[in-house]
Formats: sequence, C-alpha cells, structure tokens
Amino acid sequence: MPPPAPELKSLLGVFAHPDDESILAGGVLAQRSASGAPTGVVTATWAADSPRAAELSDALGVLGAGEPRMLGFGDARNESSAPGQLRWCDVDLDEAVAQVVAHIRQFRPSVVVTHDVLGQLTGHPDHRRTHQVTLLAVEAAALPSLYSESGEPWQTGALYAATHPRSGIGDLGPLLQGVGKTLLSVPDEYATAAVDVTPQLDQKWAAICSHRSQLEGERPLPGILSRLPHGARNRILATEYYTRIGLGPAPHGLTRLTV
Repeated sequence: MPPPAPELKSLLGVFAHPDDESILAGGVLAQRSASGAPTGVVTATWAADSPRAAELSDALGVLGAGEPRMLGFGDARNESSAPGQLRWCDVDLDEAVAQVVAHIRQFRPSVVVTHDVLGQLTGHPDHRRTHQVTLLAVEAAALPSLYSESGEPWQTGALYAATHPRSGIGDLGPLLQGVGKTLLSVPDEYATAAVDVTPQLDQKWAAICSHRSQLEGERPLPGILSRLPHGARNRILATEYYTRIGLGPAPHGLTRLTV
C-alpha cells in the first residue's frame, strides 16, 4: 500500500506593491504552485485599473499564484497609484486589518508570507505598514469575536516575514547604495529559513520582468537587476530568506513565561 500523499500547504502572500511578491517570494510562490498547493497574493496598493495591476496579473500568472487580490490603496510615494484613495500608510488600522482578515478567511492559507519589520532593505513605509497589518490580521482571523462579517474564523499555521540577513546581501548592497537607497538588514540569526529557489530562477525572473514599468529608470530594483550580468543577478535571486513568526497553540497550564 503506497504511503499517503503529503498534505499540500496553501500559501498566501501579503505584500505592499506590485512586484514585491516576485522579488521577495517569487521562488517560494512558484514552488508551492508547482506542487499543486493553492497559492495567492494580496497586494495593498495601486488601483485595480492601473497599468501596474495588469503587470501584477501577468506576474502572478507566471508564478501560478492566481488572480490579483488588490486592496486598491495609494502608494506612499506615488500619488498616481490610486487617485482619490487614501495612502496605505494612512488608512485606519482597524479598516486595514479587516480587509486582510477577509482575504485570509476566504483563502484559508496554511502559510502566510509578508514583509519584515524593517520594511525590507529600504525601509519603505508601505512595507512596514504591511508587516504590521498582516501580523494583526493573521491573529485576528482566528478569533470568532473579531470581524465576524468577514467570514468563518481561520487559524493560519505559520507566518513568515521575507527578510535580508547581513551576510546574505552580497552584490545587492552596493547596487542599492549606488542609487542613493538606504540599506537595512537583520542579524543573521534573525533569518530562520534560507530557501534555495535555483530551480525556479527562470520563472522568478520572468515574473519580475512582467512588471515592465519597473524595468525602466535608475532606482527601481527590477531595473537595477535587469542591467546586471546573468550570473550576478542569479546570485542575488537564488536564495530567499525568511523569519518565522510564532503562531499556533502554546502549552497550557504554564505558571511562568517560557520560550
């Protein structure tokens, strides 16, 4: 009798901008999709009728991550991203959490992936906001007394923050500093997972290139990567780093705080 098939772990990414999903987690998204697991992405900013929404749709198609799930708020640094809408970093916290809770309960992911507490290497305010909102939403989604209008409660099994350890920055650091960007990283021990996505590199790069508007100009990271030699670009993209953030049931009956 053959052994039972392994359980497919569904994965939902929650990211600030179109292209974040491909740059930060494109390899992991492609891995999960290829395994047959449900895979999706929530994107906080840019309007659903904007050119970047069409690019996002193309990128998710490359990664096998379904249709865009766009919240439609404004990018903190681009007024044309969602005309007439609040900037994501200015949205009422309770409203922001409620919207992400609704997607979590609808999708019912085993794993959620989002930005790290630093807001990635550049500390973008939308990245930091997404980290904060996602942490609250993952916890709130499991509690029936919160956001009851957003569907049945759902307990996510694991939450991971895409991050950049100091030793893993490599070629990327000088490139960002060369165009005047800040460079934030975490201590190596803070990154608890290093995922080799070499088999998914072509797919990941194709997804990044789907964000065509970001291949132009001096500062966008896709554009910086597109001007690199093939080998240097692959070194940067071949490993994705994550920090696992504690979730799930803790031991009962404790009489002191433990780790």
